[in-house]
Amino acid sequence: MTMPRRRFLGLAAAAAILPSSVKFVHADSYPTRPIHFVVGFPVGGPNDILARLVAQWLSERLGQPVVVENKPGASSNLATEAVVRAPADGYTLLLVGPANAINASLYKELKFNVLRDIAPVAAITREPLVMLVHPSVPANSVAEFIAYARANPGKLTMASTGNGSSPHVSGLLFKMMTHVDLAIAQYAGGGPALKGLIEGQAQMMFEPISASITPVRAGKLRPLAVTTSTRSAVLPDIPSLGDVVPGYEASALTGIGVPANTPGDVIDRLNAEINAAFSDPTMKARLGDTGGTVLASSPAEFGRMMAAETEKWAKVVLAANIKPE
Repeated sequence: MTMPRRRFLGLAAAAAILPSSVKFVHADSYPTRPIHFVVGFPVGGPNDILARLVAQWLSERLGQPVVVENKPGASSNLATEAVVRAPADGYTLLLVGPANAINASLYKELKFNVLRDIAPVAAITREPLVMLVHPSVPANSVAEFIAYARANPGKLTMASTGNGSSPHVSGLLFKMMTHVDLAIAQYAGGGPALKGLIEGQAQMMFEPISASITPVRAGKLRPLAVTTSTRSAVLPDIPSLGDVVPGYEASALTGIGVPANTPGDVIDRLNAEINAAFSDPTMKARLGDTGGTVLASSPAEFGRMMAAETEKWAKVVLAANIKPE
């Protein structure tokens, strides 16, 4: 049966506007089912703890369960690829962290481009690392450490948590900017590296404040500086490394991303709910307890932060010719 031309044109016009109408209804009612929050690191670590705090907050705000899924492996690349391949509907989130920025240049054959394939939603925190030394090191300041290291080239060992990790590249940036000769001992993660430093197998390291604060407070390790451009509220008496090494800055920037092409109004809804956490005194304090400074941002602002971090660490990775383990 032949369809009348007028009716055909009417249906065609309706079909042309259908995708935007569906998108609006979808975003307006979002979410209607549980959300999966993928974390590229094991249960119990700093990334996992931060993700679970945010997941609980979003569950209460959105009225749907936000389920944390730990998918460790390849320095968070497995988790990132899983989210890249997930439907772009707002029901799969990724905890984006410093590993994503570093891996972009560290791994040459990634099946994704994080800046292209993950849409930024919101920043959560920026956490300082701490420059730590064993108590046997005769240095009570960064300047004294640099002088001692230069007087004893190659005799001090820096503990690292693996090639291309945030502590590793932060230490390499310090080496490049100060021209000190440090040996590097690679450990299988932050726990073993801290243990090696406490036992004197290594003499210094960089480690996120959340992981290092306990041995610092116990007097087992001496903090010389924090790596952010300003002091940390957690260690207010410890200076910024940039005060001694002008231009030095390193931090663990963490936020949330979703698959590219996720509807903009869904991203805006998630962004608004995450930023609302920073106005809630209890939630803000809980996030601060993880060691970082909370960051309210738009999706575009978080995207610019991630792009800047990716560009910055690419220079260190390429200059040091770092290869993944």
